[in-house]
Amino acid sequence: MTSNDRFEQIYEQYRNNGEVEAKDQEFVSIDQSKESIIAVRKNDDGDLIAFKTNAGRELDYITALQEAKDGKLAHVDVFHKYGRDILRSEPDGIKENNLDQMPSF
Repeated sequence: MTSNDRFEQIYEQYRNNGEVEAKDQEFVSIDQSKESIIAVRKNDDGDLIAFKTNAGRELDYITALQEAKDGKLAHVDVFHKYGRDILRSEPDGIKENNLDQMPSF
């Protein structure tokens, strides 16, 4: 199984199961001194399924979501929508640092 297949499988499990519980807060802000996401991987539908950090780690969607909730990732928020938690970039008005606009890995 390639890493892309693994990332897609984990993302599909997340999307279908909705097992990730929401935090009590609607948004979770992250300190800028933490590890940052610098690249993303998307599936054929354009959904974000994996993330690469400035430390070189490759995180599947569930791991990145949990690390964001735990305050380990900078410049991202977690919010609850569609019955599950969703990872997104902090709304700062800068289009270039949006997760959807980042380079692929």
